[in-house]
This record gives sequence, C-alpha cells and structure tokens, in this order.
Amino acid sequence: MSDVSVLPGSLAVRNLFEDLLGREVVVSPGDPLSADEVKTATVAIFTDPGQKIYAVMGMQLSLAANAGAALGLLPAGAAEDSIDEKQLFPNLAENVFELCNVFTSLLNREGQPHLKLYQVIYPGMELPGDARAILLALGRRLDLMCEVSRYGKGKLSLSLAP
Repeated sequence: MSDVSVLPGSLAVRNLFEDLLGREVVVSPGDPLSADEVKTATVAIFTDPGQKIYAVMGMQLSLAANAGAALGLLPAGAAEDSIDEKQLFPNLAENVFELCNVFTSLLNREGQPHLKLYQVIYPGMELPGDARAILLALGRRLDLMCEVSRYGKGKLSLSLAP
C-alpha cells in the first residue's frame, strides 16, 4: 500500500483561515513549535477510522486566542487578556475547537479513509505522549506563522504521523 499522506499547502491553510474568520490572514513559513511552547499550545489530534493518529496540529497560544476571538467576533482585547493569563478562555476554546474541526477538511482526500478530529488539548491539559512525539518530530510537517488581521499572530505546526 502506497503512502498517500499529503500535507496541505500554506495557501490552503490561509484560505481556510480567511474563509472561516472572514478577514485577511497572512501566512508565511515559520519555525516549529518548541517543546516549551507545546505546554501552552492548543493541540488537535486527527485520527483515521481505526483511531490511529494520522496528524497532530499545534497552535501557539497567541494564534489560538487571536483566531478564537476573530471567529467569535470578539474584540482583540479578549485575545490579549487570554494571552496575558496564559490560558485559552472557554469562549475562545470553543471557537478554536470549531476551527480545528474544519481544519480536518484539509487532511481528507477523495477515495481515502475519512479522517476526523479526535481530540483538542488546551493549555494546562495533559498532552498524550504519542501525540507530543508526533508534533515535535522532524519529517513530514508544515510550520507556519499566521497573522490574523487586526488581532495578532502565532505559530501553527502540523505534523503527520510516521
């Protein structure tokens, strides 16, 4: 069986963010999330129909807060407060969950097993070791800096499981 895993392109990520948030989003190559940043990141785990991890996406707290506020049409101050307190407030977390769920569309391919969002881990929650290892692994990954117009920016890292 050939490997049909394909990372989404940065343009596809930008288009998804812009369509969902209803505002300009600038996406550029970025650095991977560091181990320290993962502790405060929002992490989405995507699985195949057998619940095997297919991909792990991490969003730096600043990106999660800014995207969550933009999606909820909240003022930028809501994101800034969340970042200052180093936690993702529940109203922002709910919006980020929806963003992660929609992000699944970038991973699914026609004729391939249907992937789904399995779990979202928020700052302060325990990240399973296997998901952490995949998120920090070298190899098949996409690392971006995403800037949400009038809100702010942050890192996004997506890594496919081996």
